Amino acid sequence: MADAPENSLEAFRLALSKGCRGIESDVWLDPAGDPVLHHGPPHKEKRTPVALRELFAACGTDFDLSLDMKGPGTAEATVAVARAAGFDSRRLWLCGGSGSSAAWRQYDPDVRLVTDLRWRDALLHAERVVPLIAEQTVDAVNLRHGRWTRRLVQVVHDAGMLAFAWDVNHRWTKRYVLRAGVDAIYSDHVDLLL
Repeated sequence: MADAPENSLEAFRLALSKGCRGIESDVWLDPAGDPVLHHGPPHKEKRTPVALRELFAACGTDFDLSLDMKGPGTAEATVAVARAAGFDSRRLWLCGGSGSSAAWRQYDPDVRLVTDLRWRDALLHAERVVPLIAEQTVDAVNLRHGRWTRRLVQVVHDAGMLAFAWDVNHRWTKRYVLRAGVDAIYSDHVDLLL
């Protein structure tokens, strides 16, 4: 976001103050085992990552939160911090690769699970693969904007899941995914979302 550094408390506050109903980030564990928000491994970045506890203290809990799990133990720690903050677990979307996210349901039965279909065979054989993913109690499929088609969105919807599109950073990509029928979009540009 141009008005605030990416993955900063300022960026999260600004997005929510402008009317966004949810925010997204990657979550990692710091050396103490606490969840921190940062795109890219925190130890490789110059800026200090935002602790998940800090996010809730600064922004409250009245928004949806989509977090891409980065590493073992991250989902369990994330759910524990969200629960301690009084965050509604039905608004917590835990994102991960196919298959790995189903086990996260054990940490909270109401948490939302999001997976991807990045592997080529799944995209080519969606009618067969998508229902198998839905059986794992996954709530949504998240794909980069250009991979969605109306047909694929319909297959996902028919399986009882939502379709999310990420990297929607231009008006043309927004129009494309909305025409395809996706349910939610991820963007670095708040004004594009609104």
